[in-house]
Amino acid sequence: MRRPSRCPPTRVVLALGARPGPAVLAVPGPSVQRRRHRLVTPSGTIDPVDHLWWGLGLLVVTLATLGLARLARVPLGWMPLTAMLRAVVQLAIVATILRGVLAVPWTVLLFVLLMLSTASWTAGGRIAEIPRGRLLAVVGVLAGASVSLALILVLGLVELDARYVVAVAGIIVGNAMSAATLSGRNFVRDARARRDETEAWLSLGATPAQAYDDIGRQAAREALLPTLDQTRSTGLVTLPGAFVGALFGGASPIVAAQFQLVVLAGIALTMLTTAVVVTRLAGRSPYVFIAPASS
Repeated sequence: MRRPSRCPPTRVVLALGARPGPAVLAVPGPSVQRRRHRLVTPSGTIDPVDHLWWGLGLLVVTLATLGLARLARVPLGWMPLTAMLRAVVQLAIVATILRGVLAVPWTVLLFVLLMLSTASWTAGGRIAEIPRGRLLAVVGVLAGASVSLALILVLGLVELDARYVVAVAGIIVGNAMSAATLSGRNFVRDARARRDETEAWLSLGATPAQAYDDIGRQAAREALLPTLDQTRSTGLVTLPGAFVGALFGGASPIVAAQFQLVVLAGIALTMLTTAVVVTRLAGRSPYVFIAPASS
């Protein structure tokens, strides 16, 4: 009997799509991986020269952005550079934390809570003009992210594994934060623009929820439109990050596409839930939003 060929030394299991059983994807062994990743030497250690060259390349791209902004007189100041430096520091810290998180699966819950807290705090600062804006952001982000993540995991669209939960949760929570910010700011803008209409409804005996109903629905719609446009153009105009990341991780194009579709569906549900919660709660405010005095 012919002996079966040995499996490659490294494998990635990515459970997506239909049941039964996960899809097992073979990733090329260390010899092939070393040829793909120049930051790792044949001995498995970090090559400082390649890291230095990579860092310089990243700096050149960032300085090009900064230089173009200065040349075009776009008032960004040093923001392109400081934002990239902050991203480098934050990602270095997160990468270090994730090494421990992935080694101890139960700590994934703590990491997800950290992401939810950060997202809620950031979105709350953006919609502080709304009465109890920070509370609205917390409730909206928690509701949107929880509903979407729970549905994805219960349906088995991704495997209940630490690395997949962290990856999907990071994308879902980040979009919940964006939805809270966009819907809240759209609500404030439209409420100020339609102040007379709101006052008329209130004077006729309508409740704040009734007076702000159309404003809230339009604010939620506007917050979701960019995401839906990206979903419609996926594969034709853009290759989303989850798809590209899965390919870099060794997944086949089919499985990478499955993963991206799960992410897109989760993002849409997350953003809609968050936007509806934020705008509905904002619409219960008894206060009329007054436009700031013009200078």
